[in-house]
Amino acid sequence: MRFLLDDEQREFARSLDGMLTAADTPGAVRAWSRGDHAPGRALWTRLAEAGVLALAVPERHEGLGPLPVELAVAFTELGRHAVPGPLVETVAASALLDFLDRLGDVPTATAWLPRIASGKAVLSLCAPDPGGPYALDAHAADAVLVVTDDTLRLAESAGPVQPSADPARRLARPLGGAVLARGPAVAAATAHAAGVAGLATAAQCLGLGRALLDRTVTHVKRRTQFGVPISSFQAVKHRLADTLIALEFAQPLLYSAALALARETAARVPAGGAGTGRTGDSASAAREIAAAKVAAAEAAYGAARTALQLHGAVGYTEELDLSLWIRKARPLRDAWGTPAVCRARVLTP
Repeated sequence: MRFLLDDEQREFARSLDGMLTAADTPGAVRAWSRGDHAPGRALWTRLAEAGVLALAVPERHEGLGPLPVELAVAFTELGRHAVPGPLVETVAASALLDFLDRLGDVPTATAWLPRIASGKAVLSLCAPDPGGPYALDAHAADAVLVVTDDTLRLAESAGPVQPSADPARRLARPLGGAVLARGPAVAAATAHAAGVAGLATAAQCLGLGRALLDRTVTHVKRRTQFGVPISSFQAVKHRLADTLIALEFAQPLLYSAALALARETAARVPAGGAGTGRTGDSASAAREIAAAKVAAAEAAYGAARTALQLHGAVGYTEELDLSLWIRKARPLRDAWGTPAVCRARVLTP
């Protein structure tokens, strides 16, 4: 199977990289950490104009998708630049609402989809399995969807906040809310949305790991000991090589998972037809997404450890922009499926 991106997808990645490089993303991350969401929301508007938020929204709701491969491409760049906010949760909420809309279960909730595609609405999603009992950045979202068992609610309050290892990631326990849907379809829609979230998080991890590796390589070429750059030391070379190999191995797993999700979506939703519910492709897609998530997450976490070690004492300082990437590695590693959960899913027959 061929896992190379085509010319249009590569150009999409380059355009996002150029746009985010020109933007003050570290400044937006620091502002988000302080509770100032204006710079982050402005960045979201630019991403929406580039079509990123429309990738998980179907064309009938003014979107471009669902396009899992392009979604993976986009979120790799978002991870590379550490863009703040519940981006993963917003596209996962889009997938959940679209799934239920195709089954005719949530006619009113789909009013959110055009707003998501245009960047005018930010949503968060709380799905305890495997997302955990918290909603990311619920206080910055326009709405929070909460799934409990077979019930979907629109939370009435963000609820109490739980600290995170990453100051730019605030976790909350949403409270109460009106029921939007109830029944077996909610569980199936949540599983599909969790797959989309897992894929997007894996892509973020891959981009994060690449950014950490690039910054570390640049640093070791400049830092000297005993009169020579530390990049000439064999131990440093081996550590960087191991990090690169882990990231390179994760990339084809990510694209394979995106293709599996695309096949599952196509099988579930025939062209011109209504949704047909879960299919036999769903289990295969779930395993591939889990494999991609654990590989990319472990590679990113390893890249963070390498960056911290090779930067020395300066790597611990919050003033260094590197800390914005390092502190995301562990939370992303556990978000939407811990390594243990993902490995168990891969091994499930």
